Amino acid sequence: MAAPVHRSVRSPSCSCNAVCVDCPSRSALALRGHFIAITSRGISVIDATLRRHPPAIAIGAALCAGALLPDAALAQGGATSARLEEVIVTGRAGAGQLNRAEASFAVSSLSADDLSKNNPLSVADVFKAVPGFWVESSGGEGSNNIRTRGIPRDGYSSISLQENGLAIQHDGGLGYLNADQSFRLDETIARVEVVRGGPSAIFASNAPGGVANFITRRSYDAPEAVLKYEAGDYGHNRIDGYYGLPLGEDMFVGVGGFYRKNDGIRDPGFTANDGGQIRFSFGKQWDNGELFLDLKHIDDKVAFLLPIPLTFDGDGDVAGVPGFDPNYGTLAGPEVEHNTYRNLGNGYDFDLSDGTHTELTQFTASLDFALGDWNVHNSFRYRQSDILRNGLFPTGGIESAADRLDSYRQALAGQLPAGSDLEIRFTNHPDQAFDVANNAGNGLVLNGNLLSVQVPLDEVINDFRLSRAFELGSQTHDVSFGLYYADYDYEYVRYMATAMFEVHDQARLLDVVAVNNGQDVLDITENGILRYGSLYDNVEGTGETIALYASDEWQITDALRVDAGLRYEMIDLGGSVEGKTVVDLEQTAALADDQFITGNGVYTPIDEEYDELAWTIGLNYQFSDSFGAFARYTDSFRTPNASDYNGDATRTDLKVEPISMAETGIKFASDMVEIYATAFYTEFDNIRFTDNVFDNTTNQYTSRTAYGDTQTVGLELETYSYFNDYVDMSLVVTWQDADYNTFAFTELQDGEPVTVDFGGNQLIRVPELSIRAVPGVNLIQGRLRAELELEYFDDRYADVANSVVLPDYLTVGAVLRYQVTDNLSLQVNGKNLTNEIGLTEGNPRAGQFISGDAGSEFYLARPILGRSYTASIYYAF
Repeated sequence: MAAPVHRSVRSPSCSCNAVCVDCPSRSALALRGHFIAITSRGISVIDATLRRHPPAIAIGAALCAGALLPDAALAQGGATSARLEEVIVTGRAGAGQLNRAEASFAVSSLSADDLSKNNPLSVADVFKAVPGFWVESSGGEGSNNIRTRGIPRDGYSSISLQENGLAIQHDGGLGYLNADQSFRLDETIARVEVVRGGPSAIFASNAPGGVANFITRRSYDAPEAVLKYEAGDYGHNRIDGYYGLPLGEDMFVGVGGFYRKNDGIRDPGFTANDGGQIRFSFGKQWDNGELFLDLKHIDDKVAFLLPIPLTFDGDGDVAGVPGFDPNYGTLAGPEVEHNTYRNLGNGYDFDLSDGTHTELTQFTASLDFALGDWNVHNSFRYRQSDILRNGLFPTGGIESAADRLDSYRQALAGQLPAGSDLEIRFTNHPDQAFDVANNAGNGLVLNGNLLSVQVPLDEVINDFRLSRAFELGSQTHDVSFGLYYADYDYEYVRYMATAMFEVHDQARLLDVVAVNNGQDVLDITENGILRYGSLYDNVEGTGETIALYASDEWQITDALRVDAGLRYEMIDLGGSVEGKTVVDLEQTAALADDQFITGNGVYTPIDEEYDELAWTIGLNYQFSDSFGAFARYTDSFRTPNASDYNGDATRTDLKVEPISMAETGIKFASDMVEIYATAFYTEFDNIRFTDNVFDNTTNQYTSRTAYGDTQTVGLELETYSYFNDYVDMSLVVTWQDADYNTFAFTELQDGEPVTVDFGGNQLIRVPELSIRAVPGVNLIQGRLRAELELEYFDDRYADVANSVVLPDYLTVGAVLRYQVTDNLSLQVNGKNLTNEIGLTEGNPRAGQFISGDAGSEFYLARPILGRSYTASIYYAF
């Protein structure tokens, strides 16, 4: 008999996470109102009232309990269209079920087994296996950026990150509050569904680019337990667990979570990542409905990784500067791990080891039931969080120590005591002399901002929906009407001190002192600080959103279906922003506290309202069970949020950004290959871009604004090839031509205002071509699986002027997994095995319109992480 094949079946109320396919006897699982049977002849869905498993062979039961059995190649007689038959719950709101083959939009899904094999370091890493996404996961385990289909917004401001169909954070683009800071991946997650474009903007707020829905385990049918221990070569230790227990025939309770601690691949000399989460869940089913309750708490610290110093080698390729390892180095080090900086009144306690510290409690309740011919669904979520973000942000302008001293001599002309001169010293190492010519082998210095942002958020979200399917003549309509409500209270308090550092791993602080005849006569810095209070913000923001939406899936013939939807959204923003003033703290004789930015006690209110309409129409035509095509057009928008007023409540230039998206695609499956290909077009109008550039002379930010339109044409390709029982390969390709149609701003040149227009340039950071290929082999009756992960990214640009190139790069990874028994597996993952220095972004603080690093020998950019290994042992029953 051919090696067993295992696939996951997707359903919102699925009783277990996977079933055995092509086993000697039929294995089945039940879900509310349906009975799914998977055999060597394929998948069938049968109406039933059963909600428990019939007797099944041990291997099937083990898989339903969550065991990581081999993902062997599909047998020739097997259900090769398993992915097409997956029941999709994301990106729609109908009463009936819809599988991937019938979807009129692009959707990808990842099972718990897929996630385990990929072993993503961060939430952003999950999306590397999804076409259409450009992923920057170089920021560490949190606070990363993703972009989709040429939408020029960072963070998660155009993607709705969801858990069980409800947003983790109503607006994933709140300032310094990326949605991935509020979510952690662990073994409580059963699968992920990712919709790109399509109807996302109809069924979710702030989601023009798509929806990523993380769906948790529900253990109705049999006890399931998962225990995983993982260790890595960067001091990494992590334990994950989940236990789900049925209570009778129609209830379950579950508990799970993780704890992790490590030094970080870029080791700062102290613990970089430390913490975890715990989740409790409860479910109750009946013939016509389900009640689901979920309580989750996160207490986790993760380092925020930022650009590092780089140069070029003799061939013009990216290289590290002497004294700094580009694969493992970080400027963060013990000298700035924990310090108290001057502030009004008591000092400001800054702890860099906190990194991004998330303390979050989230309660979710969802209810589904039948009311006559209508299906009623309501999901409620309350979230309370307090997130602190501490980071060392290098400002740019790497220069030699000699040049730095010359610039200070000019800037301080007339202030230095007669006959004195300047010198640089180590702040905390008076016994060591700083070699201006060649210290650390490079003689370089730079400034860095020690930035601390506190962002508490209280939020309530509720989504109520009525759905009904009915026949009208020979045709079927599946209609839904929904009411969405979200309300959040948001605070944003920001403090910053600017310091001077050597250019070195775990950089040491530097002081600049005026000396006359061997005596110190003036301190330019204090304890390495050039300017205390170099940035300040104090904002309270509120946002209330009410949205009405409706959709209709109209089955015209057995082959043709048309669906349409619209969403009318009303947004009310409020709050206040404190004004600023500059004071002399007069707490030290050094110049460091002479220009301290703080609040002036005057609060300007925020009061703005928006109401907008989004709509979509799509069609799907099934030529056969294994071949279909779709097309769609969507008109949506992105509105400002409360954080757009950070620092200035008087802004009058915040406008709604219209978005138009069109797509067409095919879906095909045979015994040997599955193909999902989508061509797309995106037009983004009237976008407001802000460039905040840090001035190393004044040690403060200057800001400028531009407006532009963008246009993107692209192609997404997702394929799975099954060559035989032993060899298979997945391939994800994204090609996109993403340009600024217009991009205009005004700057002073020789004292005169000049309009600059970069229309026609390529969007920053986004590559034209990205490819991910994962060939795999299955040996020893499928118990041993090896995969090679190859990822290629084309050239990109760090600035709108396209003056700083981020070169193309190729990374190589590998996965080796051995299924010791039906319940026990061992796995080894290797990432970036060739230690590629792949740059994902330049240095935003040097300028994103026109980078100040253009043409420089030394510059700042953020590369991917260096080579790392993890090994894990996984036990499940």
